[in-house]
Amino acid sequence: MAAGPGRGCPGTGRDSPGTGRDSLGMLRNSLRMLRALLVAALAAASLSGDTGVIHVVEREQDLEWALAEGPHPPYMILLDGSLFSREILMRLKGSSRISGLAVAAASPAPAQGFSPGLKCPNDGFGLYSDAYGPQFAHCNGSEWNPDGSGLSYEDFPFPIFLLQDANETQLIKECFRAHNLPPAPGAAPQFPLCALQLLAHMHAAASTVTCMRRSSLQSAFSINPGQCCTGAALGGLQWGCTGAALGLQSTFSINPGQCCTGGCTGGLQWGCISPGQCCMGLHGGLQWGRSSLQSAFSINPEIVCDPLLDYNVWSSLQPINASARLPPEQRLVLAATRVDSHSFFWNVAPGAEAAVGSFVVLLAAAQALQAAPGSQRLPRNVLFVFFQGESFDYIGSSRLAFDMEHDKFPLRLENIGAFLELGQVALRNDSVLWMHTDPISRRNESVESQVQSLLSALRAAGPGAGLSLREPGQSQPLPPSALQRFLRARRGLPGVLLADHRGAFRNRYFQSIYDTAESLGLRYPEGLSPEQRLEFVTDTAQALAQVATLVARALFSLAGGAAGAAESIRADPKTVTRLLYGFLLNSNNSWFQSVIKPDQRGILGPFPQHYVAVSSPTNTTQLLQAVLGNLTGASANLSREQCQEPGKTPGTLPELYEYWWVQGPLDGNSSSRIPGCVRSGVRLSPALSPAFELRRWDSREFSTWTESRWKDVRARLFLVASRELEVTPGGTRGQGWGHGDGDTGMGWRRGQPGDTGTSRGQGHGDQTGTGTGWKQGQPGDRDGTQGWDRDRMETGTARGHGDGTGTARGQGGDRQGDTGTQGSDRDIQGTGTARDTEGTQGWG
Repeated sequence: MAAGPGRGCPGTGRDSPGTGRDSLGMLRNSLRMLRALLVAALAAASLSGDTGVIHVVEREQDLEWALAEGPHPPYMILLDGSLFSREILMRLKGSSRISGLAVAAASPAPAQGFSPGLKCPNDGFGLYSDAYGPQFAHCNGSEWNPDGSGLSYEDFPFPIFLLQDANETQLIKECFRAHNLPPAPGAAPQFPLCALQLLAHMHAAASTVTCMRRSSLQSAFSINPGQCCTGAALGGLQWGCTGAALGLQSTFSINPGQCCTGGCTGGLQWGCISPGQCCMGLHGGLQWGRSSLQSAFSINPEIVCDPLLDYNVWSSLQPINASARLPPEQRLVLAATRVDSHSFFWNVAPGAEAAVGSFVVLLAAAQALQAAPGSQRLPRNVLFVFFQGESFDYIGSSRLAFDMEHDKFPLRLENIGAFLELGQVALRNDSVLWMHTDPISRRNESVESQVQSLLSALRAAGPGAGLSLREPGQSQPLPPSALQRFLRARRGLPGVLLADHRGAFRNRYFQSIYDTAESLGLRYPEGLSPEQRLEFVTDTAQALAQVATLVARALFSLAGGAAGAAESIRADPKTVTRLLYGFLLNSNNSWFQSVIKPDQRGILGPFPQHYVAVSSPTNTTQLLQAVLGNLTGASANLSREQCQEPGKTPGTLPELYEYWWVQGPLDGNSSSRIPGCVRSGVRLSPALSPAFELRRWDSREFSTWTESRWKDVRARLFLVASRELEVTPGGTRGQGWGHGDGDTGMGWRRGQPGDTGTSRGQGHGDQTGTGTGWKQGQPGDRDGTQGWDRDRMETGTARGHGDGTGTARGQGGDRQGDTGTQGSDRDIQGTGTARDTEGTQGWG
């Protein structure tokens, strides 16, 4: 694939291969595909990738070379993470001399803090508006995230990649220093120059309204050959546009170039437009999931974006019939928290303080309450809910409230007697936690009385847990929370948000890549093995276990537990430390391995991330479901077959319980496990915004976040020669490059002059394995001919393709390919096999 006009491309000058061979050989062996993914409101990366000469920026004054002084634009900026700020990114955004940005993650995290989120998170989708509490609308007087720069919500016209591996960053810097530094002050760098290509083209268009219209209702009974998102990964976020109009494309149409004639199976046949093509596997019906409601009887619909979706996880202290409805007079206590987070970069969302600390506390509290004597006989039940997608305008909580309103959940809003939510609780100052409430609803005497009961239960549980509970004052609004969405649905709901901050967040890295275990002060002694770290009770775990004890005791009291009986309830610090290690550092640990199903091994791994995504359930959701079942469930004496089909066994009550056949712990020192059946009340409910079910993609009531599809995200490093050296005396020019799927590498060749005339060749290829050979193109046999060559593998396989004018001759592996017209070598293997294919058009 050639670089686009005006972009740097691999050079073909006489000295290029020799000059770059050593440094590029080292890069190829060491530089893996960059761990980098683009997330921006609209990704404007070009379809063929964005290319530029690398310029390293370690100080702010280094920007001037790329923005004004450098003679070889456009530039790819390698930016030190400490400079990744709104001010600098806005300067880069406003320049046509910048083609992309690679950000080296700062280590340690910036001391001044960094948050690419909004100063007023989820603004416009919470409780306060012009109709309710206008004095608090848009965080008026209460800027919850003062460090928020809003970068995550900006549209950048170039790709932005993240480098988390310091070795990768160092290799790029070495290439820059070897090739791109001027030989003397005031002089221009000499060719060849080190260049970088970033490929991260996003297929979504304009807004959620536009891309959902294109994805969901293209044309009924249509055939769409231009599908561009097959097998796509997940990418850039988009914001719903309120001004776009909805409309349907033409119906009963076939796009040119597609034809179904003679023997199409599985569906309808259409008139032929391009003979010889047939559309197989046609099927009707509406499809839901990754692309909302696709058009009926559609073949290959062009899907360009997907709604953010996952599942909420819920359980109850006493079993609830999932297929029935609670009586209207029955009241319960709802304890909730969020599960997800996000950052500027896709799927790099550690969310330690934003999410993990709070849901770890609720998990430990659920375990402690389940084990409390008499908990199954309490007058009120307790419902535990873990909301997904809260970072994107309350996806999970708004959906659950919607389902409760429309009888799509076992209870209704009226069944909630009290609402206790855990906000950010891991960075408290000393022993103080703050109890936040809605000052407007408390003006009602009945609501005020119920809120006071909630506050009293929390205050009473505080001293025994070593904590002090305070109120910020009724002149302050409720911080961003799921409670806001439930109050929006039911104004008189008594609720409290428990948090470690009185006003602004204490979290300086809210919704950023730096909201990690280190930001919580999670530290371990040197020399511990992974298994020892899993079991080591840190100070952070001890502190959060105190909060879990407080929550469990308060819930016991709110559920009608006898005074004094809650004193024996205590959360287990060992459980908390295991949860922190598993959800922040390494989910592939012995405990998590024991609680999952045998077919869930793929969800375990290092670097846990808590982004809601579009493929569901996410790893976090599945792990949360398994861990909650382990902490609150019980072992069931059932065989594997009985456990997986409980409805066939009398007395299992599948309407009340879920059954999981889990791997179990290791059997002593052997590699075999002791599997078993776990019975629990843990279930899932949809966390998909009601806007997509209602097809209101321009909604201002519900979240309308979607995620673009993409085909590929790659980075390539290479040397670029001057354009003067690309032209050889005979008037023939050749250029080409290759890349490895596993390793990043470049294939170089040098074009040979023809006898007369001018021709130009271009080639590309994919390679796998290790090692690459360098060889020179061979002259052709007749006027206007050109020699083709491919980067050759020492091991593994290589594949090349090219177009040429006249007769071309290829060479590779252990023997040469035959001569053919407009031919190219293909499937060159180290074992010496080669196959010629005939090209269809030449370059000249």
